This record gives sequence, C-alpha cells and structure tokens, in this order.
Amino acid sequence: MVIHHLSNKTEPLLHVKNLHTGFKIDGKFYNAVDGVSFEVKRKRIVGVVGESGCGKSVMSLSIMQLLPPGVGEIQEGQIVFEGEDISRFSDKKMNKLRGKDISMIFQEPMTSLNPVFTIGYQIEEVILNHEKISKKEARLRSISLLRSVGIPRADKIVNEYPHQLSGGMRQRVMIAIAIACQPKLLIADEPTTALDVTVQAQILELLKGIQETNDMSIILITHDLGVVAEICDEVLVMYAGKIAERATVDELFNNPKHPYTQLLMKAIPKMDEDVEKLATIEGLVPSITNMPQVGCRFSNRCPKAMPECMTVTPQLREVVPGHEAACLLYNESWPEEQKPKKERATVL
Repeated sequence: MVIHHLSNKTEPLLHVKNLHTGFKIDGKFYNAVDGVSFEVKRKRIVGVVGESGCGKSVMSLSIMQLLPPGVGEIQEGQIVFEGEDISRFSDKKMNKLRGKDISMIFQEPMTSLNPVFTIGYQIEEVILNHEKISKKEARLRSISLLRSVGIPRADKIVNEYPHQLSGGMRQRVMIAIAIACQPKLLIADEPTTALDVTVQAQILELLKGIQETNDMSIILITHDLGVVAEICDEVLVMYAGKIAERATVDELFNNPKHPYTQLLMKAIPKMDEDVEKLATIEGLVPSITNMPQVGCRFSNRCPKAMPECMTVTPQLREVVPGHEAACLLYNESWPEEQKPKKERATVL
C-alpha cells in the first residue's frame, strides 16, 4: 500500500535520480535513458523536448513501469514519488498507483483505446478499479468526465466505440480516462500529435485548465517547442538519452545556452522573417546501438565543437542561476591538462 502521509509537501512530487533505462538487443543491453535526473514540483508543468529517439517516451514508460517485460529494464537509479522509490514496486503496488496517483495520456489515441469496448466502459474500468462505487455511479461519473473535457452529447458518446469518434474526440476521451481518479501527476506523451492546429490548441488549453483546477503536476513530452512555450513552466531538453539543458520556459527561450537548444530555436519558423530555406541541424541522433560512451553525444553535429568534446563527457551544471547545461563551453572546473584554449572556448 502506498503511504502518502509520510510525504513532505515542500518536497518535489517526483524526483528522478540518475535513471538508466535500456533494452536488450541481440543479447546485449543498450541504454536509451542514460543517467537522467530531474524534479517535478507540485502544481507545475514540466516540458520534455527533443528529437525522436532521444529517450523521452522511454523515460515516461520507466516512471509508469510500463516497459516491455523481458526486453526493457531500469538498470540503475531511483524514481521517487511522494517520498517513495517506486522504481522497484511490484506489479500489484504499481497497479494501485497507476491511474489513481499517476496517469498517462499515450501518444496515439486510436491504438491506445480498445476498439471492442465502448467509451463508457473504458472510463468506468479505471474508476471501478480504484474506487468502491457502484457501476451506476461510475457511469454517471464517466458522462460528467466526458462533459468536463468538452465532448458534446456525452450521454450518447458514452455508448459509442472509438472508431466512431474523430482524432480530437478520441484524444479528449484519453484525457478523461487519465483524469478519472484525479491523479497528482499526469504524463502526456505527445498529446497533440496527428491533430490539426485548431484541435491542438484546444487540447493544450484543456490540459492547462485541468491542471489548474485539480492542482496536478504534468510532464508534457513533445518535440514541438511551440507547445512548450504555450503551457509549460520548466523545460528539459534531451539529446541521445541525456539531458542537454534545463531551465524555466522564459529563461530557455530568451537565453538558450546549449548549442543544440540554440539550433532547435533557429529551426522554428518565424512569422516576421521571409526566408527561402528553414534552418536545419545536420546529421542524425546516434542510434541506441551506436551511442558514444565518452565525450559529448552532440559533438559530431555541433558547430561549436572543440577537440575536447570528443573525449570529455560534459556534466549538467548550473551556468546561470536556475539554468543548467551540459556543455564544455561552460566548464570552469577543467583539470589543468584538459583545459581548452580560451580563444576556442568562447561562451555563447
């Protein structure tokens, strides 16, 4: 049983410490998340941004303990939720936690919803699994939840099947399922993918409203910096399984420190600029089976790379108050023999 009364309300709701998660491929283990540490404070929205394959979704599945059994595994680290390390919880303990205290909105609503069960059944299942109420009460709560996420004709939709709804409606159903038991932490994995721009804006507004109404925390996983700017309080920028930069939203957008973040910002189209070609980041994220073990993992794509970047692994450190980056340009504690020449280490 999860003991909530031991938690300290001044502590972070979630504290991920030195998380290493990976997969067995052809009998060998490879890390997809490599030494990630971060906190989620109460009533805050933390954005996790990065290219496909950077480890965002694997990190969220690690928190939920939903890695494919026998293939995916947390090898090291702690996931501390409300003062308890849940990374070693049994399936039984995690089942009590999932859906009630921690919920997740998955990336693709069509494949996440079960096509053979009605919308109402799928919401009621979550409620009945965690609360001792009658099926009739669960049905009424389901209709109320559908209304709360902006679904019209909720009393009719509750009897329909996923294929009868649009993508935006299915995503709203996924949100209704995720908030059915008023969780303290909601993980939203690319909640606006494959939706048109108007529906995206509605879903983001809905998530923000739910977060404020229920005093919950949200981890929002996305590759879209525009989404991050819209609703997040803090941002983690991930690259190749590691955190490259961490800051508040305002600080990150006004003063990006890591060369990777700077290039991501340059790649955002701007309404007031007329350019023939959008900026791109040359090269590819290294694959999980070909990940560099030393040096900066972005060095082969970085326009500001120094020779030292290939051999010295940068650590995430504070470069200005409340703003951290993992880049050798800001390393003030070089061993004497490793110090780069000053003219090549100009701070951005």
